[in-house]
This record gives sequence, C-alpha cells and structure tokens, in this order.
Amino acid sequence: MNNTIITIGRQFGSGGREIGEKLSKKLDIPFYDKDLLKRAAKESGLCEEIFENFDEKPSSSFLYSLVMDPYSLGYSNNGFDLPLNHKVFLAAFDTIKKIADEGACIIVGRCADYVLQDYTNCINLFIHAPLEDRIKRISMKYDLPENKAKDMIYKKDKQRASYYNYYSNSKWADIKNYHLSINSSMLGIDGTVDMIEDIIKRKK
Repeated sequence: MNNTIITIGRQFGSGGREIGEKLSKKLDIPFYDKDLLKRAAKESGLCEEIFENFDEKPSSSFLYSLVMDPYSLGYSNNGFDLPLNHKVFLAAFDTIKKIADEGACIIVGRCADYVLQDYTNCINLFIHAPLEDRIKRISMKYDLPENKAKDMIYKKDKQRASYYNYYSNSKWADIKNYHLSINSSMLGIDGTVDMIEDIIKRKK
C-alpha cells in the first residue's frame, strides 16, 4: 500500500463506514473513525465527551459552549481565546495530520480530505446511495420505521454538511473535492470495496 491515505466522506446510510472498515482489512492498513476522537482528546488534553458532542456537527449551541467553556465567547484572562468548537476542530485537525504522517491509513469523515489537501498521497472518496436504499439500511440497522429513518438521514446529512461547509472552504458532497464519487448501491458494499481496492492498485 506504500503510504497511500484514503479519506472517505459519506452520506448517512450509504455504508461508507462499513466500506472503510472492510477496505482497511483487505489492504491491511489502520482505520480511523471514532478512534480518531479518542486520540485527539488524549493528545489535546480536552475531554473526550466534548469531542463527541462536536463530532461532525456545526458549531454547537451558545449555552453548551458557555457551560463547558466559560471563555468560549472569545475572551479569557489572557485576552483573546478560541471558542471551544474551534479548539476541538483544530485538535482533530492536528491529529488527522499526525495519523497521515505515520503512513497508509483510512480516515472517515471529519473534513479529512480538506485537512490533507496538501498531501499528494491522498485518495479522497465520497460514498453516496439513493435515498430509498439508505432508508432501508437505516431502518434495518436501528430498527426504525421508514419515516423515522428518513428523518434521521436528513438530520445527519445536514449536520455533516454544515460541519464540512463551516470548517472548510469547500462544499460537502461537491464532486470537485473528491477523486471518486461512488454510488454504493450499484455494486453493493463488498463490490464497492473490491472496486476501490482495484483502483488503488492501478493507481500505484
């Protein structure tokens, strides 16, 4: 695999995380999703719960920021200070770069394609699927009626888009930001994994 870094943006319910996990096993390289938050929390000294609260969500509520960080208005005893949500993003930003510097890996979400935009060894993927297929997947996974699954999909996608658009200078799901935009329903999860693996090998 050399030192190829694979970033995966994904619509909720498209199977992007599962594709990333299976691809990491086939390629025998590390996979980072929620584990990235644990590492960022440990390295930054911030509470892991704070990272989970801000994870792939737009800037959180004024009240929450004020309760968790009384200086989140932008002022501290030392003068200007960053709001809590910016501290969390920058800590994750640094961790993503450290992970990428360590060698080949797969990173899901968290603006990784934007963070690593200057890395020439990156392959940026975006996984999507038709809404009806995503509704079925989420309905089965979480044992929800389809209308609730649909609401959950809209909410999660909106959060991810707001987070990405807020912290990057690009637009979430815009194909210009990715090397490959893949409909996971076309070949299924395993077929999509095989296709990505083949493309990576051909690129090498």
